[in-house]
This record gives sequence, structure tokens and C-alpha cells, in this order.
Amino acid sequence: MSDPSAKPLQEHVLIISDDGGRREVLLTETFYTIGRSPRADIRIKSQFVSRIHAVLVRKSSEDVQAAYRIIDGDEDGQSSVNGLMINGKKRQEHTIQTGDEIVMGPQVSVRYEYRRRDQFGTIPGNEQFDITLIDPGMIEDEEEIPTSVSSSPPEME
Repeated sequence: MSDPSAKPLQEHVLIISDDGGRREVLLTETFYTIGRSPRADIRIKSQFVSRIHAVLVRKSSEDVQAAYRIIDGDEDGQSSVNGLMINGKKRQEHTIQTGDEIVMGPQVSVRYEYRRRDQFGTIPGNEQFDITLIDPGMIEDEEEIPTSVSSSPPEME
């Protein structure tokens, strides 16, 4: 039986390696431009990448893992100078899958990952299950630990 508090978390991520280092971009929109231009949605830091090198379009498909298509060039159909090398093959366009490696120029690569994991929320009203774990190493002297609890009050002197 599945846990009703578990919600699947689905992320589409581009891992970009360029002159600026390595970074991850979470994909949430339906359309992106990729390139070195300041107007590009996803900026690539390299002189070898076209101003708008490629576009990324979200597909309307039941297959969530194949949700984006990358197309060489800009929105007007003008191809990039270096093109796209996807998994070692020159491509004009490609539906990207987890692990696909896209090379846009020397020392510029983009890897796509689809991540899915369960995200657990809290269940309201479960305060009764407060569990405190104690490490035995935290107890200094065993003689200080009471061995029995008396229900009668201590005697007065």
C-alpha cells in the first residue's frame, strides 16, 4: 500500500559545463532559448556558442521522461554555427532523454536528467509520536540512572 503523504517530485534538469564552470538549471517552462546572448533564457558562457544556439520545447506527451525536444538554432529557424552533437552524433533536433550529452562547442556540454523521487509531507495530528533517541555514550555515570521509579513521595526528615 502506498503512503498517501508521498507526492512524486518530478524535475527536468540541464547540467551545463562551460567557461563559467558547472551548474544545474531546473526546467519548469514550456520554451527556452539557449545561447551566449544576454537575451537567451539559458545563458552559455563560451565564445564558441551562437548567440541563440538552440531552443528547448516542452512536448505534450504522456511520457514525462521524454518531455523536452532540443532544436538547433534560433526561434526563426536560423541554424547555429557549430550545431548540436548529441551522444556523439550530429543532430538538427532530438527528443532528449535522461543521460543525453549535448555538445555545443569546445568545452561546452549540456547533460539532461529527469529526476523522480517521492517527497514526503507531514501528516497533521501526529504529535503523539514523539520519539527521542538517546546515545548510550551521552550518559556519563551509570550510577546516576534510577533503576526503579517509586510511586510514594520521599520521606520528610
